[in-house]
Amino acid sequence: MAVPGWLDDTRISYDRVAVSYADLLRDALAREPFQRGILALFAELVRAQGNGPVADVGCGPGRITAHLHSVGLDAFGIDLSPAMIEVARRDHPGLRFEVGSMTRLELPDDYLTGLLAWFSLIHVPDDEVATALAEFHRVLRPGGVMLLGFHAGDGSQLKTEGYGGHPMNVYVHRRRPDRIAAWLDTAGFTVEAEMTHRPAPNVEGGFIFAHRPDGRRLP
Repeated sequence: MAVPGWLDDTRISYDRVAVSYADLLRDALAREPFQRGILALFAELVRAQGNGPVADVGCGPGRITAHLHSVGLDAFGIDLSPAMIEVARRDHPGLRFEVGSMTRLELPDDYLTGLLAWFSLIHVPDDEVATALAEFHRVLRPGGVMLLGFHAGDGSQLKTEGYGGHPMNVYVHRRRPDRIAAWLDTAGFTVEAEMTHRPAPNVEGGFIFAHRPDGRRLP
């Protein structure tokens, strides 16, 4: 699905909701044992690769970045929205946060040991996903670990309001794990695991663990 101007729309929309978003989700992870478990597995896999920098791409107000840091990872956050980065720096002053786009990451080749895209690919239209995955592949070192979280399902929906009633103009794209796994295979990743989580009726989250091949499998 092609969505003209999606980067600008996403940036503007999340600038508007940044403070409300942070307030609404600040303690959400404490109520999500499955998500904490998935993040713990990601952290274990990163440590098995010798630790090193971990990018939380699409970090929003930094709550997941801070959690990764609390479990011992050298985590930093990147987000398209300057307002989100401002809130992240306010709430987590000891951590590193940068404004940037997943379609053009300002990071060196082979820089990261881990990369997390936690429900941040959901606004990327189909015809731009390959660009983002190519960037993820470029910045991950061989053997580097990636975790994607996303809304599982089919179809796209225009979101015009959210997080405190502020206006938004972003498409939310739902995708089946096998579809994303196929994209990852095309992008040169090795998929390690696909998971789904149903926290409420008619709500389904998808999670995929993958790595950039280095000639051996992850432990």
